[in-house]
Amino acid sequence: MTQVASAPSVVRVSEGARWAQLVAGIICMVMIANLQYGWTLFVSPIDQKYHWGRAAIQVAFTIFVLTETWLVPIEGYLIDRFGPKLMVCGSGVLVAVAWYINSIASSLFMLYLGAAIGGIGAGVIYGASVGNALKWFPDRRGLAAGLTAAGFGAGSALTVIPIANMIATSGYQAAFLWFGLGQGLIVVIVSLYLRAPQAGDTPAAAAVAQSRRDYTPQEAIKAPVFWVMYLMFVMVGAGGLMATAQLAPIAKDFNVAGVPVSILGLTLPALTFALSIDRVLNGVCRPFFGWVSDNIGRENTMFVAFLLEGIGIYALFYLANNPLYFVILSGLVFFAWGEIYSLFPATATDIFGRKFATTNYGLLYTAKGTAALLVPFSSILTEATGTWHAVFVAAAILNVIAAVMALFVLKPMRIRAMARG
Repeated sequence: MTQVASAPSVVRVSEGARWAQLVAGIICMVMIANLQYGWTLFVSPIDQKYHWGRAAIQVAFTIFVLTETWLVPIEGYLIDRFGPKLMVCGSGVLVAVAWYINSIASSLFMLYLGAAIGGIGAGVIYGASVGNALKWFPDRRGLAAGLTAAGFGAGSALTVIPIANMIATSGYQAAFLWFGLGQGLIVVIVSLYLRAPQAGDTPAAAAVAQSRRDYTPQEAIKAPVFWVMYLMFVMVGAGGLMATAQLAPIAKDFNVAGVPVSILGLTLPALTFALSIDRVLNGVCRPFFGWVSDNIGRENTMFVAFLLEGIGIYALFYLANNPLYFVILSGLVFFAWGEIYSLFPATATDIFGRKFATTNYGLLYTAKGTAALLVPFSSILTEATGTWHAVFVAAAILNVIAAVMALFVLKPMRIRAMARG
């Protein structure tokens, strides 16, 4: 009797191999976190040395965010085509070069150049790490994206105090130099392990509805649902970026920066305490809300988080002159803000598919750069009016509007788009 040969079975990689890829991406994200979240520590020392003015110095932060975000679609295309290893390795070098330039910058032009180079390197690392997580974990996409984004959100928590101490004892130039070299070297080493999954490496997708086909980047940007997500990303991102860049100036203007605060037996100056807690909560919220969205849906989770963010920003303005409330409420703001970096990539990949996940999310991620354009205006508006009131109220209102849009605009549009797909 003739036997019919069965088709060869596809062998998945082990769970350990999947998680190893995720951990490698997280480590890379941790190493670039200070480029954004440690920046606020350098603003006042740079201004004290060169007297360029806060607004002019904060332009460097905007340039960093713009180059970090607006080039990701191009970088994402290269990552999707050639894999993450080579791209991330080269970007580790750029990260080190960027902070070296910052350490010797004696003009605004050099400071801006360092910011641009750092943004390019960070954008590649961010896009590759998040894209790899989305591809390796279709069954737990929100959680995987959240854990990876947490590396960027909380990665600077352990180094806030060492950087602040080095700035105080050795000057901000030394902090730029040694932390830049160390961060870049670690990225180069870890990048050698990264790779994209091949067919059959990953399990089938799980609970949350996902597209049955892969949209090309050209198709994605033609979809109205993409632009709704883009607008919401800008609205929510602006408030969080303002808080990230301006937290130290805000603390100084409210006269709470150096006031000791005690929580659970730990006593630190209010600004240092806030920066440490903010980084931790900004990291914790990303996998937390990502996991929640895997279970109750992306838009439902967005509504809760964005509404909480709006309330937190409004309360922070009215209570920031109390050092304890400043620490607690700034933590709440960062906790409710950071989840955009897990919810939006997961939602985009649910709708547009896995094959071009890095490029398609890269296109959406440029919304962060658009939001960053508003950061210098917060300094200009505050200096013109003498108060932070208008800035805080506008940020709170934008978050509340985005929360409502999540349920009543994005959700029905996503359902219709996926039905057509």
